[in-house]
Amino acid sequence: MRKYLFAIVGLLYFSFPALAQHPTYDDQKEKQWKSMENGPWDFSPDWYYYLLHKKYSGGETYWQWRFLKSGWRVRFKESKSNVKRIMPTRITTEETQRQKVKKAEEERMKIEDLYKEEVARAADRNVDLVYSSFKADFDRMQKSITDGLLFCMQRSKGKLKFQVDELTRQNEMMCQDIAYIHRTGAGYELENAKRQKAYQQYKKQMEEMVSRVAHLVGMAQNYYKR
Repeated sequence: MRKYLFAIVGLLYFSFPALAQHPTYDDQKEKQWKSMENGPWDFSPDWYYYLLHKKYSGGETYWQWRFLKSGWRVRFKESKSNVKRIMPTRITTEETQRQKVKKAEEERMKIEDLYKEEVARAADRNVDLVYSSFKADFDRMQKSITDGLLFCMQRSKGKLKFQVDELTRQNEMMCQDIAYIHRTGAGYELENAKRQKAYQQYKKQMEEMVSRVAHLVGMAQNYYKR
């Protein structure tokens, strides 16, 4: 008798782990989870959810005519439920997250483009690439101004000193401004497009100065004879 008893106990002992590891299928739980996710809105057992969880399941009764099997049936409507599916919220959350990631990537690319543009501008500001285009004209006009003012002083024997000093002062101020625009390095960063615009303005002012000096030279020639 003991042998049979030990045999039965042994079989039960070795059968429990197998039963514990064997997957079980629960049709009721499956319907519940599918209803809350993206499956059909259905619950089981139907009368149980209708009687005890009517607000949750949105259950309602209806008459079904099936001859001898006719009777009241239960169906579930999501529109009558006081809860909502998880999936729409999850989809909305995922879409919101994707939009946030997309917007962050767009902002990153925008910042990267601005950074590259600023680096290019910084490099552009540290080198004067346009002065060489104006240097020859500036040198030529400065020689003409200097020679003209010197001629006026010598021809008038100092009598045009006031006019010569005033034109010299204005010319020196203009040359200082040009030198300031031409400076590079820390504290003197200026984009070449702005340098070019400034040089064009000073070139025009220098041409006017040449014209004024030429007018003074003409006056010295006419009024002060040798």
